[in-house]
Parts: sequence; structure tokens; C-alpha cells
Amino acid sequence: MVRKVYVALALAVVCISHLPVFAERVELMPDEEQIIVCRKIAEIITHYNYKKVELNDSISAVIFNNYIKSLDENHSYFLASDIKGFGAYKTTLDDDIKVGNLLNAFAIFNVFQKRYVEHLQYALASVDKNFNFNEKDTYVYDRTELPWPASQAAMDNLWNQRVKYDLLNLKLANANMAQNKETLKKRYESLLSQVNKLSSQDVFQSFMDAFTEAIDPHTQYFNPSNAANFNIEMSRQVEGIGITPVSENEYITIKSIVPGGPADKSKQLNVDDRIIAIAQGESGEFQNIIGWRLDNAIALIRGAKGTTVRLEVLPAGKSAGAKPKVVELVREKIILKDQSARKEIRTYKAANGKAIRIGVISIPAFYIDFNDYKSGNPNYKSTTRDVKLLLDTLKQQKVDGVVIDLRENGGGSLLEAIELTGLFIKSGPVVQVRNAMNQVDVEMDEDNTVAYEGPLGILVDRLSASASEIFSGAIQDYGRGIIMGTQTYGKGSVQNVIDLDEILGAPERDEASALTNEVPGQNSYGQLNLTIAKFYRISGNSTQHKGVTPDISFPSLIPLDKYGEDTEPAAMPFDVIDKTKYTKAGDLTSVLPRLKKLHDQRMATSVSYKYMLEDIALYGKRETGISLNETELKKQRDIEEQKIFDRTNQHRAALGLPALQRGDSTPVDEDMDFMILEAGQILTDLISPV
Repeated sequence: MVRKVYVALALAVVCISHLPVFAERVELMPDEEQIIVCRKIAEIITHYNYKKVELNDSISAVIFNNYIKSLDENHSYFLASDIKGFGAYKTTLDDDIKVGNLLNAFAIFNVFQKRYVEHLQYALASVDKNFNFNEKDTYVYDRTELPWPASQAAMDNLWNQRVKYDLLNLKLANANMAQNKETLKKRYESLLSQVNKLSSQDVFQSFMDAFTEAIDPHTQYFNPSNAANFNIEMSRQVEGIGITPVSENEYITIKSIVPGGPADKSKQLNVDDRIIAIAQGESGEFQNIIGWRLDNAIALIRGAKGTTVRLEVLPAGKSAGAKPKVVELVREKIILKDQSARKEIRTYKAANGKAIRIGVISIPAFYIDFNDYKSGNPNYKSTTRDVKLLLDTLKQQKVDGVVIDLRENGGGSLLEAIELTGLFIKSGPVVQVRNAMNQVDVEMDEDNTVAYEGPLGILVDRLSASASEIFSGAIQDYGRGIIMGTQTYGKGSVQNVIDLDEILGAPERDEASALTNEVPGQNSYGQLNLTIAKFYRISGNSTQHKGVTPDISFPSLIPLDKYGEDTEPAAMPFDVIDKTKYTKAGDLTSVLPRLKKLHDQRMATSVSYKYMLEDIALYGKRETGISLNETELKKQRDIEEQKIFDRTNQHRAALGLPALQRGDSTPVDEDMDFMILEAGQILTDLISPV
């Protein structure tokens, strides 16, 4: 799947109460487990990665640049002297990684953390300054192309401008500057308090990201917590109590409850209840979690199905000094229905006036519960099983055609891509896979049954990747359906999921076992997703780098020059192998010119299309600074808000929708998804030829 792990500091956004005093910053150090994992990952990548990359000084420089960028891409924390001082590490990180020496990587991070604290403390102290909002001044918020500040004075000036900008933003919404300053102080204090919540795992994850990204964009290490989340995402299931918690003012607060889950069935928990302590089993000791990071608290709440967890809870609305209640729950397997495939029916008008019913199935990912699948559970959760049920329902509801919406579907299970393709073809090859030894395997759909034989359209965008590209490429090669949308991501590589606990045996496991703090549902060493092969379409073309080109193309709202495999420096190239034997299920080449002509005719007069093109053009304009003059900034924002308001109502009028008044929110049930509207109309044109 498309890389989703970001810098830990950016991930750990929490809301913290007003803390006038901060604990002394503690430098983070690697632990023995991380040293072991680093060595093992280096060994695995060196010997088994598809690209056969040698760890050398050249790769070290790439790792170094990736790491610095992940910490301070905007050049707002490090001084130029810091970067110069790190220069000695630029060609040594490869040697460090081979032997598991993480001290230099942690040293860089500790300097970053030190600067982070220093600059935020300076900003906090600067809030009470009397800024002049009437002078001509500009805040440069995008510094990615600028050098690091050369002196402390230059850095202080940068942060003065940030404080001034933050205060001006608040002032435009509220004239009471005393309140604004108090609000901004709390915001900066909240950011400072996050430093004490960082752990060595955050540093290790960030450095391993820099390392694996230098090899290829999709080889990736997940620490134990991130590995657990990855597997939940893959299975669309979690073993727990069925709540969504967030961190608010130092408390782990319940923000939603999954219908039918243990929390819901108990009737003992409510939204905005605060969990202050957690205990395992019926007699385990409670651990106070006030002030904890959210991911650490979640790790204790989750656990194996059938096990007991006890919570100390402050009910919503009760004061911090109120007596907590104890809630005992038995964990269950929770199905994440809102993250699974879903359907709807849309009605379109054909050229002859006939109403055409199109079923739309939105698939967010190619998910499967591997554990249930491997254990032989016939009711395992998967994309294909869910879509099969949705197709059966749509056929009963007499739809005339089906659109599969794969927008923003970053992929997932190869098995599911093959199985899903099999719902629409009788049998045959789906994808070719070439390994590092140039051996090619042809992955087959061997089931002769077809779940749906009617008109089919596939909607894709720039973020449709991997398994989405295998499926849409196969449907296109078989002539089974129309591919609509924009050029896809271009991820044509295969990853093998390696549970590091399974390969780190004695003596290395014994070496670290005493340090292991076991968490329910998590392993000790994490997981490595290793690139081991490349995908090729049955036509012989790789999906790598170029992705899938739609039969009917739409403009891309997602910038093609910023997102996609061809923007990744370490990406593998496009290439071609021999095509495999297959029998086409259909041939749409004769009808595509007519469908494109009708599409183009609609676009020539479509207000929605016009606005989409304008949005794309506006997004492409790159601004790096903003005025700090109150009158000028207010005028700019008023003009921009009026422009957006007018354009929104013009668009609504073109769609036959009532105008919005100032302050109104767009009704959630209104249909303004231009892409799916046009995709359904194209399929309608196919179903009802003139």
C-alpha cells in the first residue's frame, strides 16, 4: 500500500491542558531491541530485496537527506551550523545500520528535539510582545526551498514572524487580544508538552523510514504499534471493545462507540467519558493513563478476543475529582463496517429519456483477515466476499450497470485483487509476478463462476495504487469494463510481510527478552514489508511507474507532479515482459470513440467541469508567503471567501440546488461528486446507445 507512516512528531498531535511548568527534556537513546532489529533489517534488505541494493556511502547520503527532511522539511528548526555539524554522518549511516549502531541517528534527533523546545519556548515568551499589525510585513510559511537560518538571530526573527502570524489569525476572528494571547500560549504549551510524550520508538521508526525509503518507496518497517495498526487496516477488523478514543486535555476520551461492540452492548460507556486507568483480566492491577500518549493507551485497551479488560472511567460532565466507575468488558472481534466496501444506487437519464439505475460499489482497500483465512474460517472478512454480497443485492434490486469506485484505494492484498477480478470473468490469468531471479509466475482466477456479467465501469484516480491497478488493469486487458478517471499511482511492486518475531530467535531474542514490555495484540520487534517482486499485466506491461491509463480520462484534482510512483526518487522503472495467453471477455474499442465524444460534449457545457478545471488551476498556484498587515490580510481573505461563496452558489444553481446563505453548511445528503456522476453517465451511454 502507499506509504502512510509519517514523522512521529507530526503524528502525535494531542490537546494538552494549560501547563505552566514543563519537565526537563530527556535525551532519547536506542534500546537493545532496536539495535537487534536494525541489524536484521539491514541483513534482510541486502540479501532479499528485489533491487539488490548494496549499502554504501551513496545510499548513506540518501538516508541522511531523507532523515533530515523528515525532521525539518520546512527548515524551521535546525540551524545551518547544525546541518554542517551532521555532515560527518552523511557517509557513515550505512556502516551504522549494518552493525546496529543507532547512536548517530539518535544524536541527530536529540539536536532536533533540543531546537524544537528552544524555538517553542522562545515563541511562548514572545507572545506578550506588542506586535505592529499596521506595517508592511510578510511571513514566509513555506521555507522548503530556502536555506536553514544561519544564526540564532535569524531563527528568532523567523519565529517572531510565526508568532505575529498566529496572533494576527486569532485577531481577525476575535478582537480581544488578551484572550488571543492566552489561546496562543496554550497552543504552544500543548506543542511543548508533546516532547515529553516522544519515545525511542518514534525516533527509531523515523530513522528506519529514512533507511527503507532510500531502498524503494514500499519496503517499510513498522514498529510494534504501527504493525498492529497496519494489520487492522488490512483486515478491517480489530479485537477490542469497540470505541474510538482521542487524547483531550491529558485524558483518553471516548469520541464514538461502534454499534454492536462490547462497549455498546454494555450500556456502561458513553461519548465524552474519560478513561483514567486500565487493568488486564479480572484481577490485574490498574495502570493510570492520565497524560499518556494515545497509541500507548489504545494498545492496552485492545487485546485478544475473549479476554477481559477493566477500565476506570470518569463519566462525561463529571469533574476530575469525581469518583470513577469501574467498567469490565470482554473483548470481541469488531468489524469496521465504515471502512469496508459499501454500495449505493444512482439513477441516470439515457439519451432516449429512459431511467437507468447504476449500482456504485466503493472499495476503500483490498483487505483480508489473513489469520481467519489461514485458519480455515469460512466466514473470514475480505473485500471479495463483501463485494460479492453487494453485487448479489444489486442484482436483486435490478440495476442496469455497476461502477466500482477505486478512488484513493491504495491497494492491499494481492490475493484479493485476483479474487475480485474473478467475480467479473469466467477464469484465466489476472496478473504476472516476476521475482528477483527473473522467474515469472502467472496468478490465475480458477473459478469459472461469474458473480456479475452486466455492464461494468471502474473509476480510478491518482491515489488508486497496487492491487487497485492489478484489478483495473486486468478488467481493461480483458475488455470487461470501461476504465474512467485519471492515470493511477504506478505502484507495481510486490511486498512480503515479515513478522520479525518469527525470525529473531535465540540468541538474539534472549538478548532482548528481559527488556520486552509485552502489550496485548502486539509483537516485540515489529514487521518488515519487503519488496520481493514486480507486477505485470497479462498484456506484459508493468503497472510500475506508469500505472493504468483510463479509457476515458478526467482531469486530476491530485497534482500528478507531486503524487505518484514517478515522483519517487528510489522507484523502480517501467518495463515490459512477454504477455501471457488469455481470452478476452469483450471488446470495447469500437464503442469508446462514441463514449468519449458524448463525454466531451457534456464537458463543453458542464459548469461542474468548468469549476473543477478552475480548482485545479488554483491549486497549482504556489504561494510561499502571506501578509502580516491586518488590513491587507483581512481584505485578501474577504475577497477570497466571497469568491468561494459565489462560486459555490453558482455551482449549486447549475445543479438545480438551492443557494446557501452565509454560515450555512452544505447538507450531507447533497450529491456534488462530479466524478461519480460523470462515470455513471458514461456507463449509461454504454448501456443505452443512440
